[in-house]
Amino acid sequence: MRDAVLANLREYWMVHALLAVYTVVLAHHAWTGSRKTKSLADYYVGGRRIGGWAIGLSFFATYASTNSFVGFSGRTYAWGVPWMLFIPTAVAFSLFAWIVVAPKLRAFTAAMDSLTIPDFIGFRFGSTPARVLAALIVIVASFFYMTAVFKGIGNLIEVFLEIPYRFSIVIVFFIVMTYTMVGGFISVVKTDVLQGVVMLGAALLLFFGTAGAAGGLGAFFEVREQPGGEALFTWGGGVAVPVLIGTMVAGLVKFAVEPRQLSRFFALEGERATRTGMWVSSLTFAVVFSLLIPVGIYARRIFPSGIEDTDLVVPTLLSQVFGQGTSAFLLVAMVAAAMSSLDSVLLVMASTTERDLISLLRPGRTEAQEMFWTRGWVALFAFITMLIALDPPGGIVELTAFSGALYGACFFPALVLGLHWKRGNGTAVIGSFAMGILVLLLWERVPGSEVVHEIFPAMALSTVAYVALALAGRDGADGRVAALLAGEVPAETVAADAAAD
Repeated sequence: MRDAVLANLREYWMVHALLAVYTVVLAHHAWTGSRKTKSLADYYVGGRRIGGWAIGLSFFATYASTNSFVGFSGRTYAWGVPWMLFIPTAVAFSLFAWIVVAPKLRAFTAAMDSLTIPDFIGFRFGSTPARVLAALIVIVASFFYMTAVFKGIGNLIEVFLEIPYRFSIVIVFFIVMTYTMVGGFISVVKTDVLQGVVMLGAALLLFFGTAGAAGGLGAFFEVREQPGGEALFTWGGGVAVPVLIGTMVAGLVKFAVEPRQLSRFFALEGERATRTGMWVSSLTFAVVFSLLIPVGIYARRIFPSGIEDTDLVVPTLLSQVFGQGTSAFLLVAMVAAAMSSLDSVLLVMASTTERDLISLLRPGRTEAQEMFWTRGWVALFAFITMLIALDPPGGIVELTAFSGALYGACFFPALVLGLHWKRGNGTAVIGSFAMGILVLLLWERVPGSEVVHEIFPAMALSTVAYVALALAGRDGADGRVAALLAGEVPAETVAADAAAD
């Protein structure tokens, strides 16, 4: 065992050195984040005083993990050119989130002293049951997403470093758990900013390195002449179009409904920061995904067949195509990308559990006590996800898409309509949750369901349920909510914006 470890260190010394440097950077971010964290709002949302550049990059980095580098890049290997529609769709969803959701959500949560999506739902609709159910949905959906990220990072380390998958998962668990638990939101955003820059460099290296190995940029179209290549350039050739579109929507609707993404809007320091963040994140998505998504096509030129699991396309490229130095950087960038997503999800799960479940059962505790227990939930949820990831229930894209579908089906009506339409109450929210979950679970039993991805009927019917119950029941908006919906921002929020801008 000792000889095997030493041999691995000698062979992959560059990767281990870069990982060690990155771990030191994480430790520094955790330390500085801990020093700047004085309150629960600091730990959960950075005290609502973070600028647009940082939040814009954080919004991107939180989403773009190994799911993007490994799952989305590799999927083009099997699904072909139609999967490239993912690029403009990602930009469109990013703009939608920043234009339609961000400004209102920031104003609402600041005025209500809301720190999580479930407590926003509870305050907005005056419903504790809706708040509790929202918290449970966040926890369940987060487990699916984190399992996908753990799987991606485990596959990378196993293929490239020859470290057993399960041991790789354990290593990642300890690193992510520790710096998230110590530093909170401030350290998470610091890491995200660094990671956003690193991922841009990694995407450039991965794209041009793979294209060069395939024979140059023109090799993209030469794939059409290979056996089975024509299908990759045909709508429906690699995958049914409804499945393709449904998978994209399920994966990208998260921009507007997933708590780890929306928590970035809570932290914005002002309206100017919101505008800056919108352009930074949307342009970064456009550039990075334009580099990542075509990689699978070039990989098909290099490996015409033989890779059944598309989650292994990029790890195989790293181990067989790239030189040691480039591969080392790319691997560390992808590992770091995974960590930048895991930390955000962990923090959302922990803060939701403590603020929206435990604090309701045990009111009256001090902020110091709540912060202590939030850190404990970070450790517990990281451990549970590690155990699930040892034997994951599905592939990266499938797990990611199901998590997004669950958020979209449940939260889209409550968040988007709740921020822009006065009507609504706790019954409408719970009814939309129940309808969305029911459709997701039962859709495959409906005749012809294979033609339409479950995200579409789930979101549509949950929205119908919300509207119908909102119109039929009492209006749950109190005077403060009505004022916010009318654009009458409280004086203290206006003063904070002026100071920030």
